[in-house]
Amino acid sequence: MARRVRWLLPLLVVLVWIGAAGPLGVLSGKLTGLQENDTAAFLPDSAESTRVADLQQDFSPVQAIPAILLWEGDGPLDQATLGEIQQRVQEATAVAEDAGFLAGQPSPPIPSQDGAAVQALLPLTPEIGDEIVPVVEDLRSTIAVDGTSSFVTGPGGIFADFANGFAGIDGLLLLAAFGVVLLILLVVYRSPLLPFLVIGTAGLALTAGNAVAYLLADGGLITVNGQSQGIASILVVGAATDYGLLLVSRFREELRREQSRFTAMRTALRRSWEPIVASGATVVLGVLCLLFSDLSSNRGLGPISAVSVSLAVVAALTFLPAALTLLGRAAFWPFRPRYGSEPPRGRGWQRVATLVGRRPRRVLAVSTLALLAAAVFAPTYEASGITFSDAIRGESNGVDGQEALARHFDAGSGSPTVVVTPEDSWQAVAEAAAATDGVASVAPFTGGAPGGDPVVADGLVRLDVTLAVAADSTEAIDVVQDLRTQLDDADPQALVGGDTASNLDARETAARDLRVIVPSVLVVITVVLALLLRALVAPLLLVATVVLSVGATVGVAALLFENVFGFPGSDPGILLIGFVFLVALGIDYNIFLMTRAREESTRHGTRDGVLRALAVTGGVITSAGMVLAATFGALSVLPLLFLTQLSFLVGFGVLLDTFVVRSLLVPAAVALLGDRTWWPSHLSRRPHPEPERELERV
Repeated sequence: MARRVRWLLPLLVVLVWIGAAGPLGVLSGKLTGLQENDTAAFLPDSAESTRVADLQQDFSPVQAIPAILLWEGDGPLDQATLGEIQQRVQEATAVAEDAGFLAGQPSPPIPSQDGAAVQALLPLTPEIGDEIVPVVEDLRSTIAVDGTSSFVTGPGGIFADFANGFAGIDGLLLLAAFGVVLLILLVVYRSPLLPFLVIGTAGLALTAGNAVAYLLADGGLITVNGQSQGIASILVVGAATDYGLLLVSRFREELRREQSRFTAMRTALRRSWEPIVASGATVVLGVLCLLFSDLSSNRGLGPISAVSVSLAVVAALTFLPAALTLLGRAAFWPFRPRYGSEPPRGRGWQRVATLVGRRPRRVLAVSTLALLAAAVFAPTYEASGITFSDAIRGESNGVDGQEALARHFDAGSGSPTVVVTPEDSWQAVAEAAAATDGVASVAPFTGGAPGGDPVVADGLVRLDVTLAVAADSTEAIDVVQDLRTQLDDADPQALVGGDTASNLDARETAARDLRVIVPSVLVVITVVLALLLRALVAPLLLVATVVLSVGATVGVAALLFENVFGFPGSDPGILLIGFVFLVALGIDYNIFLMTRAREESTRHGTRDGVLRALAVTGGVITSAGMVLAATFGALSVLPLLFLTQLSFLVGFGVLLDTFVVRSLLVPAAVALLGDRTWWPSHLSRRPHPEPERELERV
């Protein structure tokens, strides 16, 4: 009877997870439909551009996002071509109207001064979200005219290309992530079954996480965009796999000591749950610090990531141990761990531990200096912001069209900067705006009546400011920043908004978030480590080493992004998310190492304990680091620059932390500190045991 009960519980756990996978999968599949990728939707209500957007409704109740239809020829366009362009404008209007996304009548075709290009503005409703992608694609196929190059550009066209970058988030991204994880696990385990168990655990956690995220987003509790969904998906796959690797390693170790698979799993769970839960807690609490962000995109990423990692912990501590218990040693076929057998003598990590033990000062000095040498370049990391145009990698009709527009028209036409100012000062404000460098023209909003009087709404006048540079460029952001300064002198009540101002506010808000959230993450993780390790010195040491690792990562990225990859820049938001993930995930591997070191220190002393822990955990932690780096590397398959940069920051940072910080720096520092590492716990005050001579006996 007892044997049947022992089988029943793991079987029920597996069946519950498998049975829930179907309903959870249905909800998970709906998450993409709730994405909001509009930059303006992410800004706080206090942002100046957000306030202007609200005031604009008083001037024009129907809001629109302009799509610029552009035709460019090799020389001046003839009358026949101009007539055909007129017809294409009418056909494009019908396409937008049939799709239900027309927000107003298009402008007539506007020829350029050199006669070699024609543009028309087609207003689209801004509420279409990601559904703008097929509409813009239909427009591009509709407006083609022989003898010209045609583009759908402006805010509508570029935003469609940006949103299209997330099209592979459910397919290509996850396929790449799971594919690389499977390849690494097959190499690590050399087993045809075990990798699929670990990946299955990650898949169940991902499905459950996306389902919960859908319920939260559908209830209006969080905001979901392509960035947060993609990053959270990668995070849960990497985290669940890492936790699975730790449990599997401990289970295999216990199967050599225990004949019963049930006893072995009980011991493995007892030894593994604490570091897995602590690791999950550091990531969860770290990403929840993003709730302090003023950008709703970051606030949405925090809860989604926290939910996903929490479910990764649950799946790793329920489904995976239940499945492993049912399979027992067969899960490791053809290399089954036999009861009473010795573990394979992989001498690589034992040699590393021996090196650290013999020369801890030299190892500590060399590894610290190497990290510092890279970290000195961190201040050169360019994080002044990137635009939608720069964010799109590869071919983009919208970006190409923006370049063509700048060749023949004022580059900011079609996407004016909007100024709202009191009626009694609008002329002075208009003069100050026109005198600002980078401004091509200023015109009051007349409600569509050429030469008419400005529309006055609640004592306010709206001015449309056309920039001489592309509205989504970093140069345009600088112009708007200067414009705000100039108008503040003319009338402090004048407000500057529009798409360019939204980009500026997003950049400034992200920089503010960086100053607020970074110290919050460090404090939270230090507290978690202090509770886990029941010490103060060890947590401070671990946090300091991870911060040094992050600094070195950012320094290397600064050198490579500009000098090797030729990236146009980066964004403070990317730096913030990279920092949060690197600190939270980097601490993970130190948790795996130090919890084992504490366990070994109770029997062998701190110095020998940390060296034994390094020798025993080196293989599994290195495998986990490679898996996590590889999963984040999968983000680079999507054609978006900020995901490519984030994948490098996290991937390289995790590898640096795995092979340098956790393997050399931390063990060397702990070996030198000895029992003082655990101050003020009892381990720092106990008598020193007899030192072990042969590390190979672990």
